[in-house]
Amino acid sequence: MTHDSLQTTPSHFWDDRYSSYVTVYGDDPNEFFKENIIRFPAGKLLLPAEGEGRNAVFAARLGWNVDAFDYSEAARTKALSRAAENNVALYYTTADINEIILPQESYDAIGLIYVHLEPGVRKKFHREMIKALKKGGHIILEAFSKHQINNISGGPKDQSLLYDLKELADDFNGLNITILKEQRIRLNEGPFHQGKADVIRILAIKPY
Repeated sequence: MTHDSLQTTPSHFWDDRYSSYVTVYGDDPNEFFKENIIRFPAGKLLLPAEGEGRNAVFAARLGWNVDAFDYSEAARTKALSRAAENNVALYYTTADINEIILPQESYDAIGLIYVHLEPGVRKKFHREMIKALKKGGHIILEAFSKHQINNISGGPKDQSLLYDLKELADDFNGLNITILKEQRIRLNEGPFHQGKADVIRILAIKPY
């Protein structure tokens, strides 16, 4: 999934959205996530705010051991159903980003795909992601940039929930960042991510 905002929207909003559509953000994995996860040897993967499971199921089919969580119970139910249809297993829980406790140095990769958070929550959560990553593990991030406010292809309509390069570079300080760029793309991810979009993409590795 791609949560346009986790902390400012009640869980019943997401439950209603996921329950009202066959798919909210499409069946296929996010393209940036896909093009990177296929290059790494399969290991243990974490996907926060994973929604209907499009990225989780794709990775599990490649042999990844996938942990995922989301704010919405309806999203979890759909993700587990999708996993069963594809004959793969996910460890998927319902959790709030403010409350979840993650094991340190446990994941070979973490995918943060359109996880939009309030500034204070965002920075703290990103630092927790670094702690949860194994040495040599990767962060794969795609999110809407501040310029997305002018587009109609999805994302929060609150400027504070959109990101810029500097703040994300600061959040992931200490990692070796191999990709850090803002670019304009054309989204085709279900009914809620369609059209011209301004995004930030990050690929980073935790040093040994």
